[in-house]
Amino acid sequence: MADPADPLHPEAKPDHARAMTEGVSLLMGDPKTAIRKLSLPMMAAMLFMSVYNLINAIWVAGLGADALAAVGFMTPLFMVFIGLGNGLGAGVSSVVARRIGGKNRQGAEHAAMHGLLIGAAVAVILTIPLILFTEPLAVLLGAGSVVPLAAEYGRILFIGTIFILFNNIAYAILRGEGDTKRTMYAMAFSSILNAVLDPILIYWAGLGIAGAAVATVISIVSVTLIILYWFLVKKDTYLSITMKGFVPDRSVSRDILGVGLPASVEYLLMSTLSIIINAILVMVAGTDAVAVYTSGWRLLMFAVVPEIAIATTLISVIGAAYGARKYRNLTLAHGYAIRLGIMIAAVMAVLIFVFAGQIALLFTYSETTAYLTPRIASFLRVISVLLVFMPAGMLSLSVFQGTGRGFTSLVINLFRGLAFVAVFVVLFGIVLGYGETGVWIGIVLGNILGSMVAYLWARMYVRRLVLLEEQPA
Repeated sequence: MADPADPLHPEAKPDHARAMTEGVSLLMGDPKTAIRKLSLPMMAAMLFMSVYNLINAIWVAGLGADALAAVGFMTPLFMVFIGLGNGLGAGVSSVVARRIGGKNRQGAEHAAMHGLLIGAAVAVILTIPLILFTEPLAVLLGAGSVVPLAAEYGRILFIGTIFILFNNIAYAILRGEGDTKRTMYAMAFSSILNAVLDPILIYWAGLGIAGAAVATVISIVSVTLIILYWFLVKKDTYLSITMKGFVPDRSVSRDILGVGLPASVEYLLMSTLSIIINAILVMVAGTDAVAVYTSGWRLLMFAVVPEIAIATTLISVIGAAYGARKYRNLTLAHGYAIRLGIMIAAVMAVLIFVFAGQIALLFTYSETTAYLTPRIASFLRVISVLLVFMPAGMLSLSVFQGTGRGFTSLVINLFRGLAFVAVFVVLFGIVLGYGETGVWIGIVLGNILGSMVAYLWARMYVRRLVLLEEQPA
């Protein structure tokens, strides 16, 4: 049965009960302006998170290469929850923005509540098994001699998973209504608190690698409390979150999961790909190669922050334009976002390539990790080439997610990860015998091909929508 809250449903009625906020006005206006103004707070928010991740890794690096590797082995599992939160969040943002674009606030609120409840159910189902079986999972992931450290770190980290899912979906609701500033405030607070707690708990309290995990959980919970204050106490958001009058609706859940599940699987695919890459690295170069990969990738993600921020914002901008049936705005938003992303990425790539040696020192300042400096620098120089090609692929996927075509985005990512990256990593790393460097080359070539496929597919899809708009009524 079709959902009357859907803006495209014939019984849907515009809701003008609450005045537009600045964010909603931006979403409904010029897409270029919306991308610029809404992306900046997201960039700042994610920059804070990247700085924290960098600081966290630097503090952990002081514990030695084993601690760095242990974090590296647990990171893919932790990223599953981050991916689930971001994936479901993409679904919520898409549905909320489409309904706001269709001037249906009540439908947007209905979708937001469904998203939060779906996230809570997923967290309950997955958290307990991960906590109970952390050590066997570390063994399966190939942690070897660092299994005890990896299990100690992971078991604590998984306690915070329900809060991770809640926070990511709440962020998505705010993004869906064009309010990226609150996301910036919350993520900034979490990052600063985490960075302050890390040295205190790791070294001063003597908790070691467990201290890093405890600091992360505390900061995540603190953000949950802030978000609850905004929605339930202050109540100044465009959308209201309440169980009053809530009625479960399968069509709403399907709409959210139609984007959210494929997006979550995409993140799961990335985690799986990381596990495969870790295994190949251990095979061709030992556990130190995992420490190099993990440390280098953290630095690379720091440079990718602007692209992720633009991509996340683009889902809402595309969703609002699609909900309002302004299909030409999809072309404008997609093209502008890619041009902006490439300009930023090119600058980042040059800086990383030139200063790779100095940047690598951030992870190799202790005597126990100093020997990894040239290997991390080499990784950064090879991977920096990829940065310029990432915007075309990443931002094209946002087009499909924003219009509710999550499965298409998943198919493209499956091609990228399995048909391109995994194959090239095996080819160059193992078959051709280039070892560790071959793995880096495989990652670059696979992602470049994946980005090309995503871009061409998105352009064809948007062109069909524009032709539909141009047809006489």
